[in-house]
Amino acid sequence: MTIEMIPFEADRLLDWTALGDAILAGHKMAKAEIGDTFLYRGDDTMLSRAAWIDGMGSAVKTANIMPGNPGRGEPLVHGAVNLYDDIDGSLQAIVDFHLVTKWKTAGDSVLGARLLARPDSKVVLIVGAGTVARSLREAYGATFPDARFLVWNRSPEGAERMAAGYKDTEAVADLAKAVAQADIVTSATMSSEPVLRGEWLRPGQHIDLIGAYRPDMREADDTVLQRARLFMDSRATVLDHIGEFKDPIARGVIRREDVQGDLYDVAAGDFHRQSDDEITLYKNGGGAHLDLMTSRYILDAWRDR
Repeated sequence: MTIEMIPFEADRLLDWTALGDAILAGHKMAKAEIGDTFLYRGDDTMLSRAAWIDGMGSAVKTANIMPGNPGRGEPLVHGAVNLYDDIDGSLQAIVDFHLVTKWKTAGDSVLGARLLARPDSKVVLIVGAGTVARSLREAYGATFPDARFLVWNRSPEGAERMAAGYKDTEAVADLAKAVAQADIVTSATMSSEPVLRGEWLRPGQHIDLIGAYRPDMREADDTVLQRARLFMDSRATVLDHIGEFKDPIARGVIRREDVQGDLYDVAAGDFHRQSDDEITLYKNGGGAHLDLMTSRYILDAWRDR
């Protein structure tokens, strides 16, 4: 069997809507088995995330996070995804780490917006201006083609640089005012303290939270969670692991039962907006099962090229 080596250049073959459809199809299959492993060498970290879905196969995504790399002129993170056959376990493909991460992360968020945001959303606010924010601009731009975009960043220069790279995109300095204008707010920061406040929200908005990935990280304050109907991509990777929900649940601000559903509930019809006026919130927590679904979609697109 030929082992496919899939480079980042496969990016041009991919489509955000098709990826979302592939992720939904993956959630109709057997529930994924997932596991994470962390290894350390001083400040360096190796993170390996594995997933197995009966009928789809298995994948291991390894990220080598080396804080000294930027000083050597190298990216902070190197890695790859190994994709294995479902029947005999043989290696089918080695997929570029950055390609999978880009499409899994932004594709997860924009799928949540497809399911929960008002389809007539016209203004999208991106909070943050890093690599993920640029992927979000691509994904949301493809999914809401008539929308205009606002970008806010702690460093105004970062927002201005990002906005200059896209049409219909404006850098903004006043976050509260920008939130009030937005139909969709998508946040991709590395903040440990909330940057979004519930008092800024208005009826009908959709909030997409991406940045927090550790128990000590939050992007939205308690009032945001109390005002919104809550959804997430995966209970298994969010509820007991990420501060966005774990912290307020521990303090009694919200209850586990307040979470309306994850992507495994879509097929049963339990994952949707109930009215134009309600505020919906989607926590993008990631997970190796999404890396597997994304990698399988990428391999299929690569073979069909």
